[in-house]
Amino acid sequence: MSLITWTAEQYGTQVDFADEEHRVLFDKLNSLYDLAISGAERTAIGSQLDDLIGYVVEHFAHEEREMVAKNFTGFDAHKAEHVAFISIAADLQKKFHAGEADVTEEVGQLIKGWLDSHIPKFDFGYSAVIS
Repeated sequence: MSLITWTAEQYGTQVDFADEEHRVLFDKLNSLYDLAISGAERTAIGSQLDDLIGYVVEHFAHEEREMVAKNFTGFDAHKAEHVAFISIAADLQKKFHAGEADVTEEVGQLIKGWLDSHIPKFDFGYSAVIS
């Protein structure tokens, strides 16, 4: 079951690399969500969680390089959003691997909600500059 589906209407930034990376990110999130809600082995969930977070870090770094290269005026606010999200993700990752947290449906919904807000509010803003 997909938690989130990329569509150009809802998530399209008109920036090729960003849209492609968002599609990959959504696929990785859906894989994690499917593992978590189906009761998969903890090691499989942990591996997918690590893969997703690693990809998010790479994607954010790519976006940030492009914004800096184009002198995007919204960079500081955008970067702050990235830093806050990575902090939350890293905390979940640490707690998950320590056996102190689980990846649940609520975690999936939290990430989906962040993407539903972040992409239209922040990523759409760089489309005219980075395209």
